[in-house]
Amino acid sequence: MIALKNILVPHDFSDTSDAAMQYAVALARTFGARLQVLHVGEKAQLDMPAAFPLKLDLSLEDAIREHLLKIMATRDFRELKPEFEVRTGTPYLEIVRCAKDRNVDLIVMGTHGRGFVAHAVMGSVAEKVVRHAPCPVLTVRYPRPELFTVDATERRANAVM
Repeated sequence: MIALKNILVPHDFSDTSDAAMQYAVALARTFGARLQVLHVGEKAQLDMPAAFPLKLDLSLEDAIREHLLKIMATRDFRELKPEFEVRTGTPYLEIVRCAKDRNVDLIVMGTHGRGFVAHAVMGSVAEKVVRHAPCPVLTVRYPRPELFTVDATERRANAVM
């Protein structure tokens, strides 16, 4: 049986990271795992959304932590007690380094849709993490397809038409 005790969620304040957070929270609840949330930026201030102004009495790292706290539902935050970390550097390298440092069992992260040329030239952070991570990586797309079930009767009816 697979035992997930420590889940890492890299978060860059994007919609894809929010979708990954939803999966990570569900997995942490299911497995009773610790949840680690990581923000990495080469220039962290440039990564901050314009709608989230830096307060004068907070350092940049404190402001990022405060914003990450607001991403999770209050109930999830209280029950899961996630740990937050802010690092500066090359995102995929810091994500992999954090996974090794914290003995992570699973990384759950969003993917960003990028055009073929940009992807071919630069690659993607998620792809590099998958290649170098010391553990499995679950990648989540946004918008994620709605999950639904179709019963057998409905499938047969559609097949007849």
